Amino acid sequence: MIEAKNVRKSFGEKVVLEDVSAVMETGKTNLIIGSSGSGKTVLMKCMIGLFKPDSGQILYEGQDLTAMDDKELKEVRTQIGMLFQGSALFDSMNVEHNIRFPLDMFTKMTLSEKRKRVNEVLDRVNLKDANKKFPSEISGGMKKRVALARAIVLNPKYLFCDEPNSGLDPQTSLVIDKLIKEITIEYNMTTVVNTHDMNTVMESGDNIVYMYEGRKQWEGSSKDIIFSDDQKLNEFIFASEFLTKAKEMSRMEAEHERNKKA
Repeated sequence: MIEAKNVRKSFGEKVVLEDVSAVMETGKTNLIIGSSGSGKTVLMKCMIGLFKPDSGQILYEGQDLTAMDDKELKEVRTQIGMLFQGSALFDSMNVEHNIRFPLDMFTKMTLSEKRKRVNEVLDRVNLKDANKKFPSEISGGMKKRVALARAIVLNPKYLFCDEPNSGLDPQTSLVIDKLIKEITIEYNMTTVVNTHDMNTVMESGDNIVYMYEGRKQWEGSSKDIIFSDDQKLNEFIFASEFLTKAKEMSRMEAEHERNKKA
């Protein structure tokens, strides 16, 4: 579990986060959503330790990240997997070497052990036998899966995903969402996803934090969103015609179920 408690962060005179508190639950897909400039990316960077809050706490299993020394911080970071928005693969390395990179950096495993682990995670993201391909030879969706394999190769307790569906078509986005959700449950990780993809919100949102102008405006699940009366959230979520219809259909189905029970 990761908990943000009364986090405040400013850059110069501009306050980006103001008194933000939220809990990212273990074994669930926790989403941070909001429009550009809402503070969602800064909140995630504070959780990772890239930014230090001006005040407040970031707690990993009750231990305050903001109060840790370099040694303690390094230990926590070895337990974090990161899926970057642009995948961030090394173009000069093939798939196997890209995934093996964290193992080379942070473990004393033998080469055969590393190769075995690489093959395990490649198989987990449905990319068996892609070891020798280079990033330039694979699709955007495959790059995301390679990046996800690299993010989980160290068996992290915490997984952070920054806009994991950026640049992907809807069908491929669903594949990535499904993989992240399955792996979160399988590894019992605390997964935090920064996204503006509404399909992700509706399909994978076990716990959702909606940020608005630097504050937590709303918190709940994808099921709660359907019946939310928060005007700002509704304007953000249901901006598209598709999702407006989805909300109406869900309400009609819920009403139908209530009538059946009556």
